Amino acid sequence: MDKKGSFGLIFVVMVASLAIAAFWNSLPFIKNSVGAVLNPTAGALLNLDLTFGMTILVLLLSVFMTLIQKYTTDQKTLREMKEEQKKLQQDMKNFQVGSKEHTELSMKSMKSIGPMFKLSMRPIIYTAIPIILLFRWFTDYFALVDFRFFGFLSWFWFYLLGSIIFSSVLRKVLKVV
Repeated sequence: MDKKGSFGLIFVVMVASLAIAAFWNSLPFIKNSVGAVLNPTAGALLNLDLTFGMTILVLLLSVFMTLIQKYTTDQKTLREMKEEQKKLQQDMKNFQVGSKEHTELSMKSMKSIGPMFKLSMRPIIYTAIPIILLFRWFTDYFALVDFRFFGFLSWFWFYLLGSIIFSSVLRKVLKVV
């Protein structure tokens, strides 16, 4: 499969992800299969120490997501498009908002958003279903354990903040656009 992106396959994966999320409780084999894999691995890690275990899981997921992003997208093309966007933004600053030149540059900038979006969405094909399964498992796990990270953060907010931090560092280190 090339790295140019395809909305058709992304759509299929998103529908499958939504179906998994919707049928999690009504089709026990989904929940039980995921539990059979994650309870002795991620569950054991969380049972040792929730904060440490969750931090390790967030780090591992961030590494996984960043590597998928790097190796399933055309990094060279994305980098070129990002540079072009930056140049257009700089050029737009030289013209008054509403002027003909500013409007032309703005239109040119808008035209590149679609292709850039298409290229950057490709990793969803590989990550959507595992993330949905993991999030559903986390929801079930933390429903049994009333725990707040740092005294006030739910598992979701802890994951979100941790993944933003780890992903930012990993993207810089691995030079991912």
